[in-house]
Amino acid sequence: MTATLTALLCIGLSLGPRTRVQAGTLPKPRLWAEPGSVIRWGGTVTIWCEWILVAQECLLCKGGGAMPCDTQIPLEPGNRAKFLIPSVTDNDAGRRCCFHSPAGWSLFSDPLDLVVTGVYSKPSLSALPSPVVPSGDNVTLQCSTRQKSDRFILTEEEDKLSWTLDSQRGPSGQAQALFHVGPITPKRRWMFRCYSCDSSKPQAWSEPSDSLELLVSGLSRKPSLLTQQGPVLAPGHNLTLQCRSDLGYDRFALSKEGAGDLPQRPGRQPQAGLSQADFPLGPGSGSHGGHYRCYAGHSLSSEWSAPSDPLDILITGQLPATPSLSVYPGPTVSSGEDVTLLRQSRSPMDTFLLSQEGDQPPLRLRSESAQLSQAEFSMRAASSALGGTYRCYGSGNSFPHLLSQPSEPLELTVSGTQMQVLSSSAREAEESKRAEAALL
Repeated sequence: MTATLTALLCIGLSLGPRTRVQAGTLPKPRLWAEPGSVIRWGGTVTIWCEWILVAQECLLCKGGGAMPCDTQIPLEPGNRAKFLIPSVTDNDAGRRCCFHSPAGWSLFSDPLDLVVTGVYSKPSLSALPSPVVPSGDNVTLQCSTRQKSDRFILTEEEDKLSWTLDSQRGPSGQAQALFHVGPITPKRRWMFRCYSCDSSKPQAWSEPSDSLELLVSGLSRKPSLLTQQGPVLAPGHNLTLQCRSDLGYDRFALSKEGAGDLPQRPGRQPQAGLSQADFPLGPGSGSHGGHYRCYAGHSLSSEWSAPSDPLDILITGQLPATPSLSVYPGPTVSSGEDVTLLRQSRSPMDTFLLSQEGDQPPLRLRSESAQLSQAEFSMRAASSALGGTYRCYGSGNSFPHLLSQPSEPLELTVSGTQMQVLSSSAREAEESKRAEAALL
């Protein structure tokens, strides 16, 4: 059998029903790569071909025989050959087989696909609708890229499994593939990466995506998610979220809606019976606005708790508008009388939020109309419980966690039978008058 013919058989080409091939009679050799058959661009790989009996030469062929086969003299004791590629490139990617010649030719080895990664930039990998999956449910993993690509590969790291799908055009014009995985159970870890490639060169892959770990949520009691800074944050102020529980959990995870990563932290015990973890997110910016939950677990189990109640983080100063806040019927209201706070904006706003200083989440109201861009918040029976400093903000439907500049603060104070409403400018003027009177 000729070397060219054996190379053709190696990659599985059909020779037609009338072609007669005199195959070798010796057992086929074994072909493998070290450290593995998936190598990063620039890495070193050694391909080994090994057989049972002594041979005089060994051939390693790539592709369909269009490229010359590499020949090596077997190493002592004559039953294996070594093919070294010191720095792989995309030109080294492809299918290979080997065979040897003691007297005539052996059978060809099973093919080896040498995959070179790093040929293209990495795609993104995300879980739909969330990387936190209830035990027993299925999940969809989306691999996507802005580059030209017509094939995606999803790999699972624990069992070394892989799946391949042709790409589809996503809603934003990106190339993507949707992999359906499941059922997800807590008996093991679920860690994935994905790659993109061109079907014309299927062994030349992109950089790997960032790894994505699925968390399996169970039925154990949910933790609490808190923020010391309050849910409304000005840009530049440091944001730390805290997940805590009284069940003695020793690890915590934070989930943000629409985000692929799930940062995890070991639990600590600030006091007996309480465990918690802090998630410092750095200076607040528009990217921090969103819908958060946290989960808790024990290190001896791969299952996580039920999710905490959601926490919305709202970032101010992201829209070029400043609404106004006023009170009706006037700045002085009798105790027990209804009070209405009116929020208005000259710029179109879909939603208005009323915030009272403290840790309470703001109240949302839809704008009455796109033309008026205003909303009314009614507070019944004015009492000391309503006292405090209020601000309002506007937001749009597309990015509801990104807010406008705050309105001028409005202070409600209750004294005796009356509630007085003062804006910050009015209070400053009043305090200035008192200071001047004290000097006289």
